Amino acid sequence: MPAYYSQPAAANYSSPPPHAQKQRGYRICDQCGQVEAPAARFRLCGGCMVTQYCSQECQKVHWPHHKAICQHTTSQIASIKQHAASGYTNDENTAKNLRKFCSAHTSLLCWVGFQALQLKRVPSNIRQHALIIDLAPHSHPEGHRRFSVVSARIVKRNYIGDALVLADIQRRDDRCRQNGGIGALVVLVQCAGISQVMPIEVDPPSQISWDTREDWASVLHHFVESGRTDFQPISTTPRGIYYG
Repeated sequence: MPAYYSQPAAANYSSPPPHAQKQRGYRICDQCGQVEAPAARFRLCGGCMVTQYCSQECQKVHWPHHKAICQHTTSQIASIKQHAASGYTNDENTAKNLRKFCSAHTSLLCWVGFQALQLKRVPSNIRQHALIIDLAPHSHPEGHRRFSVVSARIVKRNYIGDALVLADIQRRDDRCRQNGGIGALVVLVQCAGISQVMPIEVDPPSQISWDTREDWASVLHHFVESGRTDFQPISTTPRGIYYG
C-alpha cells in the first residue's frame, strides 16, 4: 500500500520512481548513454569537471568529440585562476563551488527545468527556451551549500552566445532526437558573472511519468536553502503525493 501525503505537496521527495523507464534527473554517460546507479557512481572529466562517464574506457572513446569543448572550458577555468592570482580569489572559489552545486543538485535542476519550460504540455519549448537560475554566494563549510537562489527565469535559447557551448548543446540535441527524445533542455546556473551550462537530454514526455507542477520554484528554493541533495522526482494523484 503506498503512503499518501497531502501537505506539504512538493517537499516529500525521498525515494526514486518505481518505473523501469529511465527518468530525467539521473546522470547518463556522455558516450554510451548508460544511466548512473547509486552503486556505481560516474566519473567526471578531469579537465572540464562537467561531462560524466560510466567508465574510463568510455571517456577515452569520447575524447575526440569532447576535446574542443573540454579545452575551451579548461581555458576559461585557467583564466579565472589567473584572475584569482591577482588577488581576486572569490572568482576561482565561486567557479569551483558552482560545479559542486550543479553536481549535488543534478536531479533537482533537471526536474525544475522540465517543469519551468512546461515540457509535459509543450515539448517544443525545449527548442526555443532555456532556464536561468541566478544564485547569490554566502558562507558555508560545504561547497555546494554556498549559494542561495535569487531568481529563476525563462529566456530565449539564443541567450547563450558561446559558439563552442552551442555546438556541444546541438550535438546533444541531435543525439537525443536520434534516440527518440525531444532534445536537450538547457539550464544555465550563474553567480557573480560565472556560469555553468547544463544540457539535459529529455525523453519523450509520454515516457516520463512526472506530473505537471506549478510549484517548481518553491521546491527549488526549499532544497537549495535546506541543503538537501536527496531530491527524487515522483508522481502525484488528486489525493496527494505517493510512493509506489
